[in-house]
Amino acid sequence: MTTTRTRSDKKREAIISAARQAFQEFGVIGTSMDKLAEMASVSKRTVYNHFSAKEELVMHIVKEQFQNALVDIDVAYDTQASLQSQLESLIMEEINFVSADEHLDLARVVVGHFFYEPEKLKDEVVHLRAQETAMHRWLKAAHQDNRMAFDDLQQVVNELDSLIKGQCFWPQVTKIEPALSAQEKDKIAQSAAALILSRYKIRQT
Repeated sequence: MTTTRTRSDKKREAIISAARQAFQEFGVIGTSMDKLAEMASVSKRTVYNHFSAKEELVMHIVKEQFQNALVDIDVAYDTQASLQSQLESLIMEEINFVSADEHLDLARVVVGHFFYEPEKLKDEVVHLRAQETAMHRWLKAAHQDNRMAFDDLQQVVNELDSLIKGQCFWPQVTKIEPALSAQEKDKIAQSAAALILSRYKIRQT
């Protein structure tokens, strides 16, 4: 069944596409709603009809990035491969996502926008966390294969999230630490995987 896109849908997509390009070229701070309207070939009023503020558009793109990078990626659990190598690969996917310059730029705007409205940010985060990611699926498969044991899947995901973002996101988004090198990312992925598996991997007798 073919879905017919309305004129409004096409304009919305044009605005989002223009925003992605503008944010990369000029940065989020350097992109105005006027600039977005110009690049999307729509009126400024049309931009505001779809997104009431630039921050709302930023949040939309962050959600889209999250979907593409962590939810829709096709990473199959391998019953024969080592848990360490598989988990490291998945962690690296997340590290590369959260530490990318484009994502950090967007995240700074989101954090700044919601700083005085934490309940709204909480709602957005809850919405993101409600989605089943590739990490959820992989951990469930390892659990069903009797190679990992845990009672609360989300707790394991949260622990991994803390290990990753505590070193690869928050220090960089606040500019306390510089961007990570490839070697540093590899080291963090190896360490995080080892820590999780030391707690939850079932030892074969």
